[in-house]
Amino acid sequence: MAERGGRITSQDLAVESPGKVRNVVLVGPSQSGKTALVEALLVASGAVFRTGSVLEHPTLTGDDSAHGRSSSLLVAPVVHGGCKINLLDTPGYADFVGEVRAGLRAADCALFVVAANEPVDASTRQLWAECAAVEMPRAVVVSKLDHARADFDTTLRGAREAFGDRVLPVAVPTGDGISDLLGQGDDDRRGTLIEAVIEESEDESLMERYLGGEQVDEDLLVRDLEQAVARARLFPVLPVCAADGRGCVELLDLCVRGFPSPLEHTPPDSYTPAGAAAGAVTCDPEGPLLAEVVRTSSDQYVGRVSIVRVFSGTLVPDVAVHVSGHFSAFFADDTGHEDHDEDERLGALAHPFGAQQVPAARVVAGDIGAIGRLGRAETGDTLSSPDLARVLRPWTMPTPLLPIAIEALSHSDEDKLSTALTRLRAEDPSLRIENNAETGQIVLWVMGEAHGEQALDRLQRRYGVAVGPQEVVVPLRETFEGPAKGHGRHVKQSGGHGQYAICDLEVEPLPQGGGFEFLDRVVGGAVPRQFIGSVEKGVRTQMERGVSRGYPLVDLRVTVTDGKAHSVDSSDAAFQAAGALALREAAAATHVVLLEPYDEVAVLVPSEHVGSVMSDLSARRGRLLGTEEGGEHRSAVRAAVPQVELLRYAVDLRATTHGAGSFTRTFAHYEPMPDELARQVEERG
Repeated sequence: MAERGGRITSQDLAVESPGKVRNVVLVGPSQSGKTALVEALLVASGAVFRTGSVLEHPTLTGDDSAHGRSSSLLVAPVVHGGCKINLLDTPGYADFVGEVRAGLRAADCALFVVAANEPVDASTRQLWAECAAVEMPRAVVVSKLDHARADFDTTLRGAREAFGDRVLPVAVPTGDGISDLLGQGDDDRRGTLIEAVIEESEDESLMERYLGGEQVDEDLLVRDLEQAVARARLFPVLPVCAADGRGCVELLDLCVRGFPSPLEHTPPDSYTPAGAAAGAVTCDPEGPLLAEVVRTSSDQYVGRVSIVRVFSGTLVPDVAVHVSGHFSAFFADDTGHEDHDEDERLGALAHPFGAQQVPAARVVAGDIGAIGRLGRAETGDTLSSPDLARVLRPWTMPTPLLPIAIEALSHSDEDKLSTALTRLRAEDPSLRIENNAETGQIVLWVMGEAHGEQALDRLQRRYGVAVGPQEVVVPLRETFEGPAKGHGRHVKQSGGHGQYAICDLEVEPLPQGGGFEFLDRVVGGAVPRQFIGSVEKGVRTQMERGVSRGYPLVDLRVTVTDGKAHSVDSSDAAFQAAGALALREAAAATHVVLLEPYDEVAVLVPSEHVGSVMSDLSARRGRLLGTEEGGEHRSAVRAAVPQVELLRYAVDLRATTHGAGSFTRTFAHYEPMPDELARQVEERG
C-alpha cells in the first residue's frame, strides 16, 4: 500500500483480477466496535497513520446524523497480502437493516463483530439470521479485548450457543498477543478446529491420515478452511483489539487466505427489462457489464454519488450505460419506487474510501466503485450495456411499518418538498413515501424512530426543506345501521330548459365487506331507462363524499323503486342530483355507523415473550386469531387489530421484546368503531 501515513493513490487500489479482491461486510449490533475495527485495520495495513485521519463516516461529521448513530453503509479498502480488501461497515441499529442488506449484497463474506464485554443478545441473533438468510459466509470477530469486563471464553461460549457448534476459534488471545491455532499450539481447541476443517475437505483420506498421526500441512488446512467458510459450513472466530492492534494483521491474513473471492460467490439472477430470465452471471472482467447500485448519497456540492458492486464486465469512464429499476417485477408490495429504464453516460469513477473518493481509471468485475452524477440511478438499480440491457434481482427490502405524517413549514419549503422526497427515496429503498389522496397527508413509512429522524434530518440539512410532524390520520368509513328509504326531488325552473328529476330509493346495509350493490326495480317506466345509470352515478358520488361525517359509505345495497321524469327538463345531471339527495335523506332516517380499518398482524417473537405480546395486542382492542410455531424457539401470534392502534406498534414491540420481535400487517376489513371513540372523532371535527 502507500507509504505509512501517506496518501492513498489510484495505483494502490487498482486491481485487474477478481481473484485479487475480497469484499468483506462488517455486521453486528451497535457499540460492538465495527467502525473502530475498520479504522484499526486501516492503520494495520498502512492505509492511514492514525485512527480517524482518513476514515470520516458521514454520519459522524454531522451531515447524516441521527442522535450520533451510524446509519449508512461505508466502504473502506485496504491492500494486504497482494489483495484488495473492501471493508464495508454497516449500521448496527435495528432501524437501518436496509443498509445491512445492501452491504450483504455487495460483499462475499461477513465479519460478525461481537464485543467481549457484552452477551449475545436478541438483536445480535437477528443479524446472524439476516446473514444466514442469504447464505453469506461468515467469520466472528471478538472485539474490545481491552475492556475491563472482557472475557473471550465467555463470549465464545455465548456465540456457540447462539450460532451453533460450527463456530470455532482459529486463534485465541494469549497475554498481550494472539495464538494462531492452525499454525501452532497443541491443545484441545487446535485439535477440534483441525478435525472440523478436515471434515469439509474434498480429500476423503485426510481425516484417516490425520487421526493416524500424520502432520497436516498448514497451507492445506488453510485451503480447506477457505472452502468450508465459502460454503458457510464453518465460522472461524478471531480475537481482535482495535485499541492496541492485537489480531489486526491476523484478521487481514484470514481475509486474504480464508475468505472467498468474488469468483466463488454466486451472483444474483439476471433478467431482461421485460422480465425474461437472462441466464447466469459470470464474474468476468471481459464479460457484459452488470453492476448494481448498493448505496446512493447526495451532496449539494458533489451531487449524487452511486456506490456500485460490479458483478460482470468492467466500468470505464465516459461510456453509456443502461440504468434499470424494476422493483415491481420482484416485490408484491408497493415499494414506492417507479420502474424506469434510461441510458446515461458515466462520468468520473472512483474507489470509495470512507467519506473520500480516490480517482479510478476502471472498476473490474468483483470490485466496488463509486460513480458521480448518475442522475436517475437509485439504490437497487442495475447498470448494464445499452445494447444488452439487464436487471438483477434486487435484494429483499425490509418493510417499513412506522408511519410519520409531515407537512412543509412554509410555501418555499412546500415548493421544494416534492423534489427532496424524490431524492430521498432514490437513496433509501427501505423508506416508503405515501401521498394519501383521501387524507391529504404525506406519510413517510420508516423502520423506526431513528430512521424517521434520519429522514427528517436529511430533508433539513441536505435539501434545505423544513418540515414538521403531523398526527397520522387513519381513513375511516361509514355505513347504515339499518334499512331506510329516501326521496330525492331535484326540480328547478329558471327560464328555458329546467331541471326535473325525482327518484325513490331503498337502502339497506350489506354484511361486512359486502361492497356496493345497485338494483333497479322501477316499473312502468317511471324513471326512463336512460336515467337509471344517472341515479346510480349520483348515489356513488354521494357515497364517496359521505353523508354524516364526510367519510365514504361502504357495504350498501341501494334499490331505486320509483320516480318521475319530464319529457323536456329531465337530464343525466338532474337524476344524478336526485340520486344523491335521496341517499342523504335515507341517511337522515337511520343511524350512520362509523367504521374503522382493521389489519391482520402476524407477530414473530421468542416464545418467552408470547404472553406479554398477546396481552399488549388485547389492550390495543385486538382480537387474537391464534398462535403457531415460528421455528428456532419462536412463536407467531396472529391477531386482527384496529389500524389506529398500530401507529406506533413498530416502536412499542421493539421495547416489549427487547428488540427480538418483528411483525407484518395486511389490511383485513372495516368494523364499527366503539361509540366512545366515534364521539371523540365527532368532537375533533
